[in-house]
Amino acid sequence: MKNKEKTVLVTGGTSGIGRAAAEALRDRGCRVWVLSRHPAEIEGIRSLAADVTDEDSVKAAVAGILDEAGRIDILVNCAGSGISGAIEFTESADAKRQFEVNFFGMAHVTKAVLGPMRTAGGGMIVNISSVAAPVAIPFQAYYSASKAAINAYSAALANEVRPFGIRVTAIQPGDIKTGFTAARAKSAVGDDVYGGRISRSVAKMEHDEQTGMDPAKAGAYIARQALRRSVPPVSTIGAGYKAVVALARILPASLFNRIVGLLYAK
Repeated sequence: MKNKEKTVLVTGGTSGIGRAAAEALRDRGCRVWVLSRHPAEIEGIRSLAADVTDEDSVKAAVAGILDEAGRIDILVNCAGSGISGAIEFTESADAKRQFEVNFFGMAHVTKAVLGPMRTAGGGMIVNISSVAAPVAIPFQAYYSASKAAINAYSAALANEVRPFGIRVTAIQPGDIKTGFTAARAKSAVGDDVYGGRISRSVAKMEHDEQTGMDPAKAGAYIARQALRRSVPPVSTIGAGYKAVVALARILPASLFNRIVGLLYAK
C-alpha cells in the first residue's frame, strides 16, 4: 500500500512530538487524523476532540474515522502527561491519573483499533514510551513506571497480534524541547525533608529537556518507524540515548542505578 493510501491516527497530535510525528507522516503522503482534548488547525491534517482516558470518547472518535476512511492503518499513541515529586508525598489520585493518561489512555485507543486492523489484515501500532522507562528517574517515579508499563504492554501485544499482520513497537525518546516541560505537574511537597533534592532533580531534568532535541527530528524518526515493514519491540531516538539504554542493559543494576542517583538525586 502506498503512503497516500495509508490512514493514520495520532493521539496527542496537536502539540509536541505528537504534532511533529503527524506532520512528518502527512509530508510522507499519509492521510492523518489527530486526536486530542482540544482540536487544533493543522494544515492537511484532520483534528478530532477526544479524551483518551474516556473509553467511550475514544470509541466514538475511532468509529468516525472508520466511517469516513474505511480503515486505520497506523496508530501512533503520543498522548501523555508528566508529574514529579517524591513518592512519599505524591497523592494516590495524582499517581493514578498519571497511569490513566499515559498507560490506560494508550490502551483504550489501541483496543479500539485492534479489531478493525485484524479485520483489514494488518496494521502498525507505535506507542511512545521514554528513556525514563529503562532509566528510572528519581522524583519522577510514576512517570517512569507508566512508561515502563508501555514497554511491557507493547512487547506482549506484539506477540499476541503478529499472526494477524499487526506490528507493534515502543519508541523511547530522550529529552525533547517541547511544551511538555511547562505542562508537567510539579510538586515540591517534602522538599525541606529531602534537603532540596526534589527541586534540584526536577530543575536538572527540565534544563535537559529545554536544551534537548528538536521535536521535528523525533517526529521524523517516529514516522520512519511507523512506515517500516519490520520493527523492533523497542527502539530509542538519538545515538546518545541509545548508548545510555545500552549501558542500562550491560552494567550491573546496582551500579547503573547509583549513577542515575548521582545525576538526578543529589
